[in-house]
Amino acid sequence: MTQPDHLQRLACPRCLRPQSACICRWITPTEPAADVLILQHPLEVRQAKGSARLLQLSLARSELVVGETFDKHGLRALLHTPARHAILLYPDSPADISLELAAAPPLDQAWLREPAQLRLVVLDGTWRKSRKMLYLNPLLQELPRLSLQNLLTSTPASRYLIRKAQRLGQLSTLEATCHALMQLEQDEEKYQPLLTAFDGFVAQQAACRIKAS
Repeated sequence: MTQPDHLQRLACPRCLRPQSACICRWITPTEPAADVLILQHPLEVRQAKGSARLLQLSLARSELVVGETFDKHGLRALLHTPARHAILLYPDSPADISLELAAAPPLDQAWLREPAQLRLVVLDGTWRKSRKMLYLNPLLQELPRLSLQNLLTSTPASRYLIRKAQRLGQLSTLEATCHALMQLEQDEEKYQPLLTAFDGFVAQQAACRIKAS
């Protein structure tokens, strides 16, 4: 039975989605060793297919902040927290060079052996949006970059069947973050429940698309 319009418009106070599309059932509490900071492009906030909110609600001590250009002092406070080294989860050699970016400083490999001392910064948006966020915020360009391609022997197949990848090997924000944390902590089993829940989220969004068509 289709829900009345006024119930469909009511937002869930937890996931902030319409109650008819609530994703709270897929929230999977997980305790990562590293802090996770998700910087979300504003155009992703109302994107029903986006995975960042599910990720943030599932990971303990994670934070999601929306913006394209961030206040310098506010961003510095977000990035540099006590006893944590901020690193940016981002490719080493982006194929799109339409925007000039400063070279990232080298990543101290010793940091990777101590994930509890890391603050993993993740940009949530399409390739072009995330690249523009990086370009518009020089403080992000100053962070050492962690490339998922350098962590993994091969890029896993994406479960993100509801959104077309712009390039081969691209993963959703949730998938990329989980795989990075798996490798940093050397614990693949820990994040499997969240990836399994992500499958349910993807199936739910696919069903919503079918109903809407």
